[in-house]
Amino acid sequence: MQRRQLLRTLPGLALAGAAGCLGDGGSEGDGTETPTATATPTETETPVTDGPDGVYVQSFLEGMAMPDSGMAMAGDYSFALMLVVPHNFWTVTGSELSAHRREESQSVHLMVQVWDEETGVVLPESGISVEILQDGETVSEEVIYPMLSQRMGFHYGGNFTLDGDGSYTARVSASPLNAEPMGSFAGRFDAEASVDLPFEYNQALRDQMTVEELDQAGDAGAIRPMEMEMMPTGIAAPAEELPGETVGTQRVDDADLLLKYAENELAGDAGAYLYVSARTPYNDLVLPMMSLDATVTRDGDSVYDDQLTRAIHPELQYHYGTRVDGIEPGDEVEVEVVTPPQVGRHEGYETAFLQMGGASFTV
Repeated sequence: MQRRQLLRTLPGLALAGAAGCLGDGGSEGDGTETPTATATPTETETPVTDGPDGVYVQSFLEGMAMPDSGMAMAGDYSFALMLVVPHNFWTVTGSELSAHRREESQSVHLMVQVWDEETGVVLPESGISVEILQDGETVSEEVIYPMLSQRMGFHYGGNFTLDGDGSYTARVSASPLNAEPMGSFAGRFDAEASVDLPFEYNQALRDQMTVEELDQAGDAGAIRPMEMEMMPTGIAAPAEELPGETVGTQRVDDADLLLKYAENELAGDAGAYLYVSARTPYNDLVLPMMSLDATVTRDGDSVYDDQLTRAIHPELQYHYGTRVDGIEPGDEVEVEVVTPPQVGRHEGYETAFLQMGGASFTV
């Protein structure tokens, strides 16, 4: 497997001396809210975070290891396995946070990326479980969390405790997608898939999982996501590259909601396909697993008032959309966030995308 040197920078800032490595070499970085050397309680019911409101620069850079046999395909899915130091992270239920603090006994934060090989589109909305095996015996097993981090974008992850140094296998299983596949994705991602990804846990791997604190921690901004030829990161396409006409972009609790409509085959028998692409500020990482309603008003009369469907398309990527009779100049479009992104958050995102209201657009 080829390795590519990675350089992590902050928007508008240079990070001198960023250390860490991906697999055999290269430098890169990222982190979570408090230095990982500090052991804290494993889980709390209270959303404990010292982070400022909104998206901010996380507090440290980290080195990430990808095992040489850490990628595989099964069914419609491509999988990649990555290992970093155990993380503090936060899960979301509705608009409420639950803090998961790393434990001293935990060995790694295990991350899995899942995508479509042909298009490079990252696939949220699948249940991903991981069973860690050693010599054919189960060491640990759990359904890992859908997550968002500044470096990885959307992925699945969790902290795991290993039984000392040795050879392990991560058996990764994916359930069918909950999002609606569209276009050439129609009829795909509707079956379970599983792969075995072996890795060695030893001092050589631990040497790759480096940590370096950042002076810019807490500032408004975000570390740029990783760039790797062998695996996508889940960056939303620029507005001009998405099909259809752009209505506009509104920022809601630090999330950018881009509204577009397409009058082509996406519309089917209707006049237009109306859709929202939700993404993070700074780096346009896809924000999935929201519940959005939309209302289209024309000359004071409602011509559409219903929920947007979570969907995935080779060109539109992950989005929220619906078919409407048509879109005309002067139409008013109201987008209401019923439920914010139901994804876990690494540090830098845990206080954003929670208290989301809505956005107003005029065509």
